[in-house]
Parts: sequence; C-alpha cells; structure tokens
Amino acid sequence: MTENSFSSAAMASFGQLGLPTNLLAMLADVGYETPSPIQAACIPHLLAGRDLLGEAQTGTGKTAAFALPVLARLDLSSARPQALVLTPTRELALQVSEAFTKYARHLQNFHVLPVYGGQSMVVQLRQLARGAQVIVGTPGRIMDHLERGSLKLDALSMLVLDEADEMLRMGFIEDVEWILEHTPPTRQTALFSATMPTAIRAVAQRHLRKPEEVRIRAATSTVEKIRQRYWLVRGVDKLDALTRILDAEEKLDAAIVFVRTKIGTEGLADKLAARGYAAAALNGDMTQGLRERVIEQLKNGSLDIVIATDVAARGIDVPRISHVINYDIPYDTEAYVHRIGRTGRAGREGVAVLFVAPRERRMLKSIEHATRQPIEPIALPSREDVSSLRISQFKQKVLDTLADQDMVLGFFMNVVEEIVEENELSSREVAAALAYLVQTGRPLQIEEEEGRGWEQATALHPQGKPLREEIFTTGAAHARGTRREAREAIPAKVFAGGKMQRYRIAVGRDHGVTPKEIVGAIANEGGIEGRHIGQIDLFNEFSTVELPAQLPAGLLAALGHIVVRNRSLDVRPVGENEALPVRRPRSTANIVDPYRDGKPYKSSAKPWEKQTQSKRPGREQWGGRDAGSHPPRKNGSQDGRPFRGKSRPR
Repeated sequence: MTENSFSSAAMASFGQLGLPTNLLAMLADVGYETPSPIQAACIPHLLAGRDLLGEAQTGTGKTAAFALPVLARLDLSSARPQALVLTPTRELALQVSEAFTKYARHLQNFHVLPVYGGQSMVVQLRQLARGAQVIVGTPGRIMDHLERGSLKLDALSMLVLDEADEMLRMGFIEDVEWILEHTPPTRQTALFSATMPTAIRAVAQRHLRKPEEVRIRAATSTVEKIRQRYWLVRGVDKLDALTRILDAEEKLDAAIVFVRTKIGTEGLADKLAARGYAAAALNGDMTQGLRERVIEQLKNGSLDIVIATDVAARGIDVPRISHVINYDIPYDTEAYVHRIGRTGRAGREGVAVLFVAPRERRMLKSIEHATRQPIEPIALPSREDVSSLRISQFKQKVLDTLADQDMVLGFFMNVVEEIVEENELSSREVAAALAYLVQTGRPLQIEEEEGRGWEQATALHPQGKPLREEIFTTGAAHARGTRREAREAIPAKVFAGGKMQRYRIAVGRDHGVTPKEIVGAIANEGGIEGRHIGQIDLFNEFSTVELPAQLPAGLLAALGHIVVRNRSLDVRPVGENEALPVRRPRSTANIVDPYRDGKPYKSSAKPWEKQTQSKRPGREQWGGRDAGSHPPRKNGSQDGRPFRGKSRPR
C-alpha cells in the first residue's frame, strides 16, 4: 500500500510521472506546477496498466489522477468507447466530463460524453452513434444503454469507479457490479472512495486484479487569523457580485482575486479597470520583469487589486493584502489553502471570500473538512449598505481635506464665491453640484436594474438552514439554478407522517415517457428519495405519481420546472373529485426505438462471455409498472402491489 499525507511538501513534477508532452503542455497552460499527492501516487500505476484502489477525499485532485492516464492511453483514431467512468450523481458526471474536456485541449478528435438520467434519451442515442472515446455516466442510465445495445464496451480498456462509497450509500452497488460483469475481463479498473467500508472492499476483491492501494490522508490546515466566508452564486452575474463586495468591504486595503485560467486574469482585470478599479493581471505568460513590476505596484499602493492564477500567485508576500477572493473555486483543497495564505500575514487579520456555484458545494464541504473550519455564508451587500459606506467615505475625505494645514483652499474658495455671485446661487447649491461632479466615477447612490436578481443575491438564508428550504418556502423556484438547489436532500418535516398524495404531471405515453424516467427525474432533479415515490400510472397525455402529501409550494414549483421528454412536468395535486381515464396496459414490446428502424424494442445486453439474457438486479420489470404487476423483487414488492422500492436517480 502507498500512503501519503496531504501536505504542501515538494512533489515530483508532472514531467517525471511519464505523461506525454501534449498533456504536459496542457498542464502548463492551466497553471499546474506540481502534482498533488494522489496524482503523484496514482498516475504512474495507471500509466503502467495496473489496477488501483484509491482512498481519498473529494478535493484532493483525484479527477486529474485518473483522467490524465486515461487521456495518455487513448487511441484517438477510433471513436469507440475506450474508457468508462461511473459516478453517483449527474452533477459529478458533468464535472468529470468538463475536466476531461479541459485536459484534452491539445488532443485532436477527442470526444467525451456525459450520460445521465433526466436528459433526452434520443439526444444521448444520437451522441453515442457519433462516437466518444470516454463515457462518463451514472449507473442507471449506463445500464439502460447497455440493455438497448446503444453502448458497446467491447473496446473498453479502462473503467473508473468514482466515489464508490457514495454509490454504495445511494444503493447503486448492485448496478455497478452488473455493469462490471458486462465489460471485458481484460480491462484496467480504478476504484476511488473517500472511505473503504467492507462492501466496497468486497467489490474490489471480486473485480480488481492485484490492485495497487493508495491512501491519501488529508492533513488539517489551520488558518486562525483569516475570516473565511462564501457567497452562493445566485441572482446576479459574478462580476457584479465581485464589484459589490469590493465596494462594501470597509477594511479592504488590497486584494488578490483568483481565477482558474490565464485568459481569465486578463479578461477580469480589463473589466474591473473599466469600472474604475486599480486592477491588473498576474499570470504565467508574463515576463519576470512585468510580474515584478505588478507586485511592486501592489506593494506601494499603485495597484489595489491583482487578478491571478494559482501558479502566478505562489510566493507573493505583500503585507497590505487584506482580502483574498476566490472568484473561481479551486480544483483541490491544497490550492485553496495556498490561496488564502496570501493574506493574514505580519500579524494582521485577513479575509477570504469564496464564490460557490450550487453544483460546487461538494468542494465547499471538502474545503471545510480539510481545514477543519466552518466557512461562513454571506449575502451580497445591499444597495443601502454600499451607498452608506460610500457616503461615509466621501464625508471623511472632505473633512480630511479641510483639516489638512498644507492644503491651499483660498483659490478654490474664490472660484466658488464667483459662481455664487454671478449666478445668484447659494453656497449649498454650488457645493452639491461639485459633490455630484466628484462622485460620478463612484456614485454615492447605487442604482439596481429591476429583474436582475439583486433581491435574491442580497438575501441571506439563516445560517445552518439549507438554501433549499428558503427556496421552497419563499416560492423562488423560477430563479436561475433553482432546480440544482432543489436536488439537495429535502427537509425531513416534508415527509413526516408518511401520508401520500397523487400528483398529476404533464407528460404521458404519447410523449414516449417511461416510469423509470419519471422516477429518475423526480429523485435526481427534485431531491426526493426513491422510498418517497409511490405508484406511477401512465395515461396518454399525462401521468400520475404518488408523492408525500402537502408538498411546499416552492418545492412543487421546482418539481414543475423539471423537464422530461422535452416537457415541463407542471406538477399539481390531483383533486379529490377529479376523474382520471381508465388505464390500458401496455407492454414494453410495443415501445419503438427510433434508432432501430421502427422495430419493437428488444434488449440486446449480454453478460461478458455469455450468450444468455441477463436481467438487471431489482429492475426485471420496470416497464411492467404500467400494467401494475410485478414479480417478486429483492426490495420487497410483490405481484400486484404498487411499486415502492428504491429509485436509482440518474
């Protein structure tokens, strides 16, 4: 077993790990200098073709630890799937896909495809037909494609199980093992898990061949003199949020704003300069002389804000840096610790602000775990807060000018008196006009464009209360990003009592929907666990589904905006006296697959090295839910009883 501590100790360079030159060029572009501990430990094993069992927390850089070796070993002349990455959630599938795209920027003809429930099956079938070397997906939807025969894994050379303990917690392990049985036995397998429970080790023993074991222990990083805060990105553009924070921080002396890319430093610096801030970029493309000049300007006060990448900011020691703002969340916890370490020096207190998109909350939790410090949620300062601060600062400037004994004001007093006498004005009117002229570059009165989301961005949900509760109780389900926020676990009080109610949804047989698509969408998009989803009945133009009774209006609105088969669900309770059509049974044999020339649906999935049909664990008759009959199943449902088993969110 290889065991490492997560520390800032010097590591080998990426060039020493055996990666090809095109990937090394990409790493230089994105600012990666040295590998994290898990990357240094895993990449050589994976490049050598060995199976791997890795124990590491989210935020340690494990995505790059398996993505880089995968990219190094791909045959880009073939568009057949050569690597499969299984993730527990669609959010993680998207993040991993984005990471592959970023790392493969110098690779020609590379394609990665995220596959998950809730997305149109027709779209995914079309994308699979075009081909992709890397498939990243959730277990349920991967199984769907294997059964359809739309995903062929005969050319698969590497399989990665990411966050295996999370898949165990969500009830996916049987699905994962089913998928493993349908992959070539010669494949290379890497399993990553934050913890290593017995069930995960059992899976590793059955499906991995003499795996190398890597364990990364995250050392705690204590930054006692830095006040850490985060703003959940919502309502307004990040640039507007950044300027609002810069305007409202009373003790801001100088700040470093961290972004991920070199291009991002230039773009953000230009935008801030256009808004009147003394800002400049700092990145690895700059010459040493220019870099030193920027740092010197930051030291002497000519610059107040530097926009930097992780690499460019290494080694900066400027005592007047009072704030570090993470405009883009870092890729790993070690990078976060290095970033905020630029402030709080020379015995001074520092402030660190982190911008967190809803889908990045997992990284936020990882940062809190690694630093063993809670990060305080904040709302953007209100218009009144910023105006009050600017007025106060303006008044102080006027008083300081009047108190300055060396300031010669006589000439200017004569000018003011001439304006008063020549135009029959009062000195107050002239002073007000002069104040107006002075403040035009930095208005004392803040104007907010209605409908831009400022009301949401400047409202703070009570500390300790998840954002989702605020959404469900205030009915702000139409705001951008609400569906992602609603996917988090629902407050327990919603399910108190266990009483169920039938709800109508605006998608039915005529739209080609299946019960499993409805379950997957509600569980994954709405955050309602499968055990709280009851019987589903399909009708021609709509369907009904049993959910907990008296769902909050905000949650109903969030569910209503979920899209299945290109239609919003538009969820509403079924009235007591509302008449419903009589259901007519429909067999899965009548379902037409548009990619099979109009022929009836037939499963083509076969276990590897077997020529007999293999049924999915606990999923033998998903389509049978239409007819209301089920065979005995592991989760306890029996013939003729409504389906109330575990769902498998896609």
